[in-house]
Amino acid sequence: MPLSLTKYMEIALLAAREAGAIQKEMLDKKKEVAFKGEINLVTEVDKGCEARIVEIIRREFPDHNLLTEETLIPETASPYKWIIDPLDGTTNYAHGYPVFAVSIALEVKGEVLLGVVLDPTRDELFTVQKGEGAYLNGRKLSVSSTASLNRALLATGFPYDLRESRENNVAHFNRFIFAAQAVRRDGSAALNLCYVAAGRFDGFWELKLYPWDVAAGKLMVEEAGGQVSDFTGKGVSIYDRQILASNGRIHEEMVHILSNR
Repeated sequence: MPLSLTKYMEIALLAAREAGAIQKEMLDKKKEVAFKGEINLVTEVDKGCEARIVEIIRREFPDHNLLTEETLIPETASPYKWIIDPLDGTTNYAHGYPVFAVSIALEVKGEVLLGVVLDPTRDELFTVQKGEGAYLNGRKLSVSSTASLNRALLATGFPYDLRESRENNVAHFNRFIFAAQAVRRDGSAALNLCYVAAGRFDGFWELKLYPWDVAAGKLMVEEAGGQVSDFTGKGVSIYDRQILASNGRIHEEMVHILSNR
């Protein structure tokens, strides 16, 4: 690489912190809300955070690709791709519910090499580099030791088209609430994955997510010693539309539930 990963991480951190500052400043203020679908919304804060992140990355790496949630940016020939969710948990944010985050990852030649997820309300900064571990505010993370699904705290979410599509996670959710100790649904896939990496959640599953939802978080779980797959237990890409992440110890039990076997 022409630059060390350290330089890329510095830029990712700068961009995440500046976006996080915007989110904190605007949280209690009246926000303009638009709808991309029946219940899928976007605020001017999403767009403002995205614009600031893109500006910071473009200033340092003008030829890099950018995959963002809110804006389609033409591709370049560069093997570097920044994958950006400027505000993961927009519905929460629009209602003043303080569970949301900035997520930024860098993919090089199809492999995610680093990621940053910032929760600005708790000042929790999750960072990860391929082969170097995952960290929360500088403390190395490790997945939980929970060995049984019956004792597991899980997290999930529901797709925005749940009213129109039968593939809406409701059946999976109903099975898990009887199989696990408890299931949470708090509206931020990026934070859910980081919480699996930190051992706060023992497992997480969701479908119909996008690369910007999972790019940083998937690497966090893997680097913290967890396991990530599709619902059948097979390998999964950030571009696939379903993800199962766990501490590894309860993974097969979760696959069993998701496969309805």
